[in-house]
Amino acid sequence: MDPLTTVSTRATPQWLRAEDRQIPNAAGGFGFALGDDARVLRFLTLGVDGGTYYASDRELTAQNAGVVLRTAQARASWLVEQAVAISTAGRAPRQNPAVFALAAAAALGDEAGRRAALDALPAVCRTGTHLFLFARYAEQFRGWGRGLRRAVARWYTAPAVDDVAFQAVKYRQREGWSHRDLLRLAHPATTEPDRRALFRWIVTGEVGDDAPELVRGLVGARAATTPAEWIRLVIDHRLGWEMLPDAALVEPDVWRALLAVGLPPTALMRQLPRLTRLGVLTGDRLRRVAAQLADPERLRRGRIHPISVLVALRTYAAGRGRGASWTPKREIVDALDAAFSTAFGTIEPAGKRTLLALDVSGSMNYGTVSGLPISPREASAALALVTMATEPDTTCVGFTSTGGWATRGSFTALTELAISPRQRLDDAVRAVRDLPWGGTDCSLPMRWAQETGREVDTFVVLTDNETWAGPTHPHQALRRYRERTGIDAKLVVVGMTANDVSIADPSDPGMLDVAGFDAAAPGLVAAFSRGDF
Repeated sequence: MDPLTTVSTRATPQWLRAEDRQIPNAAGGFGFALGDDARVLRFLTLGVDGGTYYASDRELTAQNAGVVLRTAQARASWLVEQAVAISTAGRAPRQNPAVFALAAAAALGDEAGRRAALDALPAVCRTGTHLFLFARYAEQFRGWGRGLRRAVARWYTAPAVDDVAFQAVKYRQREGWSHRDLLRLAHPATTEPDRRALFRWIVTGEVGDDAPELVRGLVGARAATTPAEWIRLVIDHRLGWEMLPDAALVEPDVWRALLAVGLPPTALMRQLPRLTRLGVLTGDRLRRVAAQLADPERLRRGRIHPISVLVALRTYAAGRGRGASWTPKREIVDALDAAFSTAFGTIEPAGKRTLLALDVSGSMNYGTVSGLPISPREASAALALVTMATEPDTTCVGFTSTGGWATRGSFTALTELAISPRQRLDDAVRAVRDLPWGGTDCSLPMRWAQETGREVDTFVVLTDNETWAGPTHPHQALRRYRERTGIDAKLVVVGMTANDVSIADPSDPGMLDVAGFDAAAPGLVAAFSRGDF
């Protein structure tokens, strides 16, 4: 064999570097290094909980924290802008990354950046839990200076008194912090009698005549001992379930009262197993709850992330968990199935010929999505279902070890998946759960389309980018496909973990890297496919 025939700029094995701009990935292959902006966005949407197949959550945290801290020092205002945008739009499954970024900017940024971070505190830290988390993160970077104290004081004095009272009674302590701790640090000043009474109750436990109604209801609920008393307090004071003692939460009639008053969307989804087990979901009440679960406006106002809906669906449909069991209601399962797509909002179809390729390798089946009980592999199937429901001309394939199209001598195949936009969400997830997997060759979609004469406008690959198998890099295969077919095809890489590498060439305007669990991702993919940017 002539050794010179192994040197090529058009087809380089993925376990070798094709260009100087590439860096090693954790699997032994090479990909393009992500810039700090892209890594920050991956961190804000994907988080680091659960780690990945190749990195523990501690290692992944260290890798991402360095980027976030560097950005906080260099461009704090930009970092705050991104954290606020992702948080307020409900684009991330969890708030922790956005709160962490805010705390870092408030401590490490320049004067304008620190001011922007503290001004954004109410927008990102909308609940008591978020505020306690911010306090914990902030102390990792700074002390309690005057600016931080003023910002926390405004959190308690700027909103309506009843809104602050709701946070005080619902989230009394978390993360080693309590409202009492923060009030003693921040010393918020007010002349409003009811707000002063609220602060007095938080610090001393004294319930004065001017105390907000919700506080009096909480105190009454603690003293009550019968379902009739709890029901009256729920209705009179509009108490939430978190404000009731454990004894009240085993009473079906109490939950009927809570539903009548209104459970927020997140609380409703989490309590579905208990409501079903207690026999509360029957007749008109069952139909009303099902309608609420799928209501687009309620989902939008509640900032419900699609992955949260997916987790609720999987938990509820399983019929068991945490030592309890229940018989799932078909109406509830159907409503959650509909809510998943609804939670992404309205997506304008691109009308392009689309090929979806799902990485179903072992590394994609490891870890969790933002600490939630779902793997990246399962989440990728759910995301694929959204695109298939949006784009009518879509084919979905998976990288498998057997059973599909493969080049001679390859141990990685491309298999068309039994996923249809008419399928239920849980069926689509199940379709990829037990597929045989081998090494992932992300060049296969372009090579398969070229060899089989398939015309594709947009290739979408959902992967953790930790790939090494294949005789050519994906960006090289895309260029070859363009040359051979005359189609100016695009490649969208949906990154499913918060690592530092992508198979997409950042210098190619026809390639795009997006964060996988961003609720805006399907809309971004469609817009890029249409040519909007």
